[in-house]
Amino acid sequence: MPIRISGLNSGLDTDAIVQELVSAYRTKQDKYKKAQTKLSWKQDAWKEMNTKIYNFYTKSLSNMRRIGNFNKKKTTVSDSTKATVTAGSGVANGTQTLKVNKLAKAGYLTGTELKTDSGAKLDTSSKLQDLGISGGTLSFTIGDETKSVEVNGNMTIGEFNKALKEQGISANFDTTQQRFFLSSAKSGKKNDFELEVKDQATLDMVNKLGLATEENFTDLGATVPTVPTEQGQKLLVAHKASASNAEIVLNGTTFEGDSNNFSINGLNITALSVSDEMSITTATDVDGIYNMVKDFLKEYNEVVNAMEKSYNAAAAKGYEPLTDDEKAELSDKEVEKWEQKIKDSILRRDDTLRSVLSGMSTNMSKVFEVNGKKYSLSSFGIKTAGYFNTAENESYAYHIDNDPEDSVSSANEDKLRKMIEEDPDTVASFFTQLATTVYDDLHERMTANPTLSSSYKIYNDKQMQSEYDEYTKTIKKWEEKLKDMEDSYYKKFSAMETALAKLQSQTNSLSSLLGG
Repeated sequence: MPIRISGLNSGLDTDAIVQELVSAYRTKQDKYKKAQTKLSWKQDAWKEMNTKIYNFYTKSLSNMRRIGNFNKKKTTVSDSTKATVTAGSGVANGTQTLKVNKLAKAGYLTGTELKTDSGAKLDTSSKLQDLGISGGTLSFTIGDETKSVEVNGNMTIGEFNKALKEQGISANFDTTQQRFFLSSAKSGKKNDFELEVKDQATLDMVNKLGLATEENFTDLGATVPTVPTEQGQKLLVAHKASASNAEIVLNGTTFEGDSNNFSINGLNITALSVSDEMSITTATDVDGIYNMVKDFLKEYNEVVNAMEKSYNAAAAKGYEPLTDDEKAELSDKEVEKWEQKIKDSILRRDDTLRSVLSGMSTNMSKVFEVNGKKYSLSSFGIKTAGYFNTAENESYAYHIDNDPEDSVSSANEDKLRKMIEEDPDTVASFFTQLATTVYDDLHERMTANPTLSSSYKIYNDKQMQSEYDEYTKTIKKWEEKLKDMEDSYYKKFSAMETALAKLQSQTNSLSSLLGG
């Protein structure tokens, strides 16, 4: 901005005069700035509202459309310490029998305690040569597959463990116990492992690792290492516990598997312990369905209450966004309070909001036919509170009879839970029809006019952005016009000051000639 020195000769406050002369232009510019600010606040308000509607649309509303979500089953086992069971939607209600004969186990090999010649303790950084190992090939089978690990003296215990794990055997070295622990990666016979010891050199290497079993020695006719004790000779060999399959009996039929988890005719069974015969009872999950409906209505209420509150917001008559000069005259708290008054009313009597709210409430009040009989939400004990009992901005909200968390309807008879218990199919059919109707209406609104709104936007976001951009262009034009007007006025005042300066100079000269 140029530095202007004015009024030196005339004594006039040129800046104040110029600003007064262009005040009409500045007022016009401020008008557009305020309109743009209000539009930006409206965009923000709609973004927030659209998020609430979209979350409802994609989550609970969408879930309620799927009939499978109503086929919830609750399964109980007479002894839950022995097995757990869950049932799929296709499992018929009733009682079945279950017995656990055996649990699936992994194969385990517990090595002998290792000792070095020097007596030093081993850790994962110790090298195999500290155990007197120079090299060799350790072969083993996992099921029908043969694998091997190349061993050398420079390999550390940690590297040895890693090499085994890469080939499918879980390996760990316990530094406290100074021994290896090996296990199959999975339970079951087909996942068991066995070390292959077919010659003396391999036996010597495996023995130095503390992994040789009694069978490894006897198969080669070698002497099994022992140590005398008070009770007799103690074998100094590793112990191998073979893997085993799980075995259960369901309704008299035996099933075997390599894990403790079974999936049989819609039942998901996890064996926990060997047991006698137990009972499995499957029934409709009344609580699960009830809570799903309750959660759906809770989210619906939150959305429509928010829309109604915004639509019925108090008017902010006489309130407009503040200019920088106006803000300077107020405290930060006063500015915030002023602006919040406008923001709270920004969607008041909004036509789009009214249309969406009306559409949702109309669809929720519709009647649907199930097996020749007509049902509405009230058929299931779900109603609005009514004119005299409705809280402010909650006239569209629904309440479930006998809901202990709802003071409006907690004293009424529980119709919904009774309907779920007695006729779950009717409940499922009605609510899927209802949810589909609400969902389809919202979907159509979100995709109806791609030229004015983006996908899954309930409001005209594209149109608003276009209007915002137009304000930006208009404000820029007025800024340029304001600058041109200021420059023009300053130029004229400058010419006046120059003329006055010349006149003053001439007057002084004349006065000097006349002896003044």
